[in-house]
Amino acid sequence: MEDLNGGVLSLIEAARRAAEVIIRHINSKSRISVFSHIDADGISAAGIMGMALSRAGAKFRIRIERWFDEKIADEIASERDSLPILTDMGSGYIEILNRSMEGRDLIILDHHQPSGEPDESFVHVNPEIFGIDGAREISGAGVAYLTAKAISERNIDLAYLAVIGALGDMQDKYENRSLGGVNNLIVEDAVKSGYLKTETDILLFGRETRPIHKALAFTTTPFIPGISGEEDKCLAFLTKLGIKLKENDKWRALRDLSQDEKRKIFSGISDLLISQGYEPKVASTLIGTVYILVKEEPWTPLRDAREFALLLNATGRMGRPGLGVAICMGDRGKCLEEAKKTLEDYRKKINENLRWLDEHKDRLEEMDGIYVLHGGERIDEKMISAISTILSTNLPDTKKPIIAYSIVPEEGLIKISARTTEDLTEKGFNLGEIMRISAEKFSGKGGGHDIAAGAQIPIEMKDEFLRFVNDLVMKELKKIESRD
Repeated sequence: MEDLNGGVLSLIEAARRAAEVIIRHINSKSRISVFSHIDADGISAAGIMGMALSRAGAKFRIRIERWFDEKIADEIASERDSLPILTDMGSGYIEILNRSMEGRDLIILDHHQPSGEPDESFVHVNPEIFGIDGAREISGAGVAYLTAKAISERNIDLAYLAVIGALGDMQDKYENRSLGGVNNLIVEDAVKSGYLKTETDILLFGRETRPIHKALAFTTTPFIPGISGEEDKCLAFLTKLGIKLKENDKWRALRDLSQDEKRKIFSGISDLLISQGYEPKVASTLIGTVYILVKEEPWTPLRDAREFALLLNATGRMGRPGLGVAICMGDRGKCLEEAKKTLEDYRKKINENLRWLDEHKDRLEEMDGIYVLHGGERIDEKMISAISTILSTNLPDTKKPIIAYSIVPEEGLIKISARTTEDLTEKGFNLGEIMRISAEKFSGKGGGHDIAAGAQIPIEMKDEFLRFVNDLVMKELKKIESRD
């Protein structure tokens, strides 16, 4: 570890302190309650912590939440006899936790931008505190992994789950769509433990499991007009390129293709995107580092780490996160079969929402500084983040962030998912801070990362909130222009 920089060493030391508190509670037979987020990163983090606790003989339970709020904080505080561990959540709600958990043990394992100073009784493990970028260099699952490894070196075999969490959080922002920063150390552990290997290939969804035309149709990052979600058109597209679709009456997958065939597909997609007005760099995002989980069965969605992440995300977004946690903790039977069906339902729902948006183009409103996706009650709040991520790669003006929202009538609020570009964040634009400031002004809560953030605010504040966000973004963009 002598070649690691000070920030990474400090993060590892914080994880060690968290592990000490966890071990103390295990030894005293306290119950441990893990609370985590509903996305792939949160589910991976919960799975890592669940495995580490199970191996240590702990009494524990895991709860997956769609977001953190005062109600969750009160529930955590009401459990007087347990140690709460928050994974992939909590850092943006320090003040709420300070009020409800003052003087009590609490572990926060997060990577979102923190707000406020935690109570001295808390152990707060977050890369942002140590000058490490939590949006790109390590995910919530990565922080959970460092803590699990500090509990026991045996847990090095959980590193692959942290790789899945980082890919689920789209942290593959380094050269060749690879993971970097602290994630790179975790990748090394996953390779060393015999669970992972990497190679460079076309990044189509379903490279291990699906016929080529289905893999192409299921690819939405980037969204390819006339291809994504359109199996019949994909068949015609591949046939026109001269790609042999079957071998001995069996559909071929991407893994079965020659390098020459892959080059033909990439060139065809590139030409198609350019003809639709996209810049050449959009197509380049289809080539990158593939993370192969070598101990998983070939031809299953668990073999490719990005597919594994999507499977976990689907279980969370479709209201069945327990399936995802069980799979992370080793279930390869009934839970996996149910999760595969859930993934199919999730993909259908994504494509239904994208088709609906294509038919209702007025739902995407362009303002001076932002795009607003009015999801209303039509797009479920569990799906809005996936939709905003897909749309963010296909906006006419890439300088404008997208603010997407769904109405959650039973809660009396709107759920907001916001995305911007690497180009803007590199110039100092911080979407997480904009969401935090704007949400707090309108009786809500918000935050996240500089490139991806979210918020919840009361329904009646929606229009004022959107106007305020637009004005705040305009001010930030003008500051950036004046510096250029």
